[in-house]
Amino acid sequence: MIRLFTSEDYEEAYTLWKSTPGVGVRESDDSKEVIERFLHRNPSTNFVAVENGKIVGTILTGHDGRRGYLYHTCVEEMHRHKSIGRELVKYAITAMKAEGIARISLFCLRHNNQGNQFWSSMGWTLREDLNIYNVVIDEANG
Repeated sequence: MIRLFTSEDYEEAYTLWKSTPGVGVRESDDSKEVIERFLHRNPSTNFVAVENGKIVGTILTGHDGRRGYLYHTCVEEMHRHKSIGRELVKYAITAMKAEGIARISLFCLRHNNQGNQFWSSMGWTLREDLNIYNVVIDEANG
């Protein structure tokens, strides 16, 4: 079953993210407070997959009014190859369309081979025409 991600799901989702290779988790970006703020800003676009009362997959999806972004798309290893990830992505895309968003991007760590293979198999294209730049504006959380 796939349903909306709520703040009550945080602990279980965080444990899944931490145990999934290739998911970049940082306390400054993924604390309960930060995720709750993200959910508040994007109340209808984040989902969890649940089997037997346990969260086995997540997808965080938000937008800036122009472009959508996916984060922390993952499925517990023992539940992979059941189309759970694909279903989560379909839910996210449907939610983004309902918000009027026409293009979605995501970040997948270069060394995350499973993740990169998944996105490629879903028909997403790797962009090689841009560079991503960051600046740390809060040294305590950078």
